[in-house]
Order: sequence, then structure tokens, then C-alpha cells
Amino acid sequence: MNLHHGYGPPSDEAEAAALLNEALDMGYNFLDTATIYGFGKNETLIGKALKDRQGEFVQASKCVMLFEDGKRKLDARPESIKAACEASLKRLQRETIDLYYMHRPDPNVPIEDSMSAMADLVAEGKIRMVGLSEMGAGLLRRAHAVHPVTAMQSEYSLLTRNPEIAVLDACKELGVTFVPFSPVGRGYLADNPPAPKDYHEADMRRIFPRWTEPYWTQNLPLLKQAQEIAGDLGVTTSQLAIAWTLVKEPDCVPIPGTTNRKHLRDNFKAAELALTAEQMALLDRVFQPEAVKGPRYNAMAQASVDTEQYAFETEA
Repeated sequence: MNLHHGYGPPSDEAEAAALLNEALDMGYNFLDTATIYGFGKNETLIGKALKDRQGEFVQASKCVMLFEDGKRKLDARPESIKAACEASLKRLQRETIDLYYMHRPDPNVPIEDSMSAMADLVAEGKIRMVGLSEMGAGLLRRAHAVHPVTAMQSEYSLLTRNPEIAVLDACKELGVTFVPFSPVGRGYLADNPPAPKDYHEADMRRIFPRWTEPYWTQNLPLLKQAQEIAGDLGVTTSQLAIAWTLVKEPDCVPIPGTTNRKHLRDNFKAAELALTAEQMALLDRVFQPEAVKGPRYNAMAQASVDTEQYAFETEA
């Protein structure tokens, strides 16, 4: 959970701690964070709020992506990965991080070199499992050849289905668990998603084309159909979206983030929704990749990932 930046101002620390504890009380058992979330503050919050409950959940964090002198930077050099891990362990107040991801590929460092550092961290007991984030099938295979990759995290929802191009098949082939982030389409697949004009000044969706005009409005017909299907089922649109990922990929572990305790409860209940083959086929048809308007990332953000794109996305 990113409780410090991404979609608005940082959460109140007491409220955030209460939300984290409520999540564990409900039965959530997997928490995802990263070095870059709040520039370390998110890890510090989790470490403080859940210090006495570490045995109740799997803790994931990420390295490689960081900010330096006000600019985002990728650094996957072995020494940087190891230093980042040590810093995360201190902030999280843990002896071991359960799952440690490379947050992004670093074009200046061979994945084999970075994975060797991750393997060293496993051998030293600093981390238990290795994960990758926002990487394609090719890099996944290269990384897995150095050390087993446990999880691949990438954006996946009705609104963004790029992992279906190659990554999902590669994960199944290698025995890697797929972890979809933003299964609610960065908040778009909700009963009342905020319009771009209402985004907070710190909301990162302001720079992502698919969540700004004209594409936000152009995709409304798709959202309306999802809302109608959800209404017929007596669930929220967000619950429908999360349930779709669970039925589509039964072994995946979706990680919807929220700062809202009602949404926290709603998201948890999504696992109880059993969609029929007919309902899945309808959603697949409505949200076929070609029907969704606008690229998910701007050029700069797309250049920092290694995820596959559909041919129509790269056409001039």
C-alpha cells in the first residue's frame, strides 16, 4: 500500500496505521510497499505500525527506483541493491524482507548482474524471495536463469491487459506467481471515479494519458457497461474488476491499494464473487484491448519499463 504519494497528499499517520491494522484484522496477509513510496516513509510507517504483527503477513518491498536531487532515478547496480535492502530492513524494523522486487529494469545494468545481487541477499538471509516488476517475458526468463523468480508484478486490469501478450504465459511456464497492481484501473473502474479536473495536484494520473482527457471521457462507455454488470450482480464496480482478475488468473495475487477503510472492506469481499463464464466473456468482449482509448503511460514512463505493448499501441 502506498499511503504517502501517488493519488494525493500523504495519509494521516494515525489513520494509516489504523487502516493497516484493520487490514490484518480482516484477513489480509500480503502487504506491498517500495523504497520510493513516500521516499521511505511508507516503509517506516509499516515498520512502526505493524512491528508486533510481522508474523501475520508477507511483507513485500522494492528497490532500484529512487529519487535523487528531485529526479527519479533507476539504479540496479549490485552495490545499490544491497544498500537499498539494508535501508529498507531498518525502516521496516525487520531482519528479513519476505519478497523483494526489482521495481524497474535498469537499462544500464545487465539483469544478470542485478539478479546476482538479489541471490546474494537470499543467501545472506536478508530476503526470502525475489520478484520483478514491470518487466517483459524476455527479462523474466533471463533473470530466472540466474536465480528463481518468485513473483512478477505488473499492471493488470480490465483497462490494461498487456500481460496477456506474453508475461502471463511466461509466468505459468516458469512457475512464477503473477501479482497484478492497480486491478481497479487506477481508480477508473469504480462506481464514481474522479474526473481529471478533480485530481489532487499530487495525483500521478495527471500525467498518464489514459486517465486524462480526451481519453478519460472516451472510455466512459466501457465504464458504464461495467457499472451496469456490477449493478445487476449487486456489487460495486471495483469488486467486479478485482473479481475479474481472480477468475481470469486464479493463481494471481491482486494488490488493490486504498487509503479508504470502506474500500478496504469492499476490496476484500471481491474474492467472494464468482463470475460465470458468460459474465467473463462479456467483460472480455467489452474491454478488449483495442477498445480502451489512450496509452497507459506517457513516453518517459513507458521508457522506464520493459512491458510488452500491443501492435496498435505503437502505431503512429
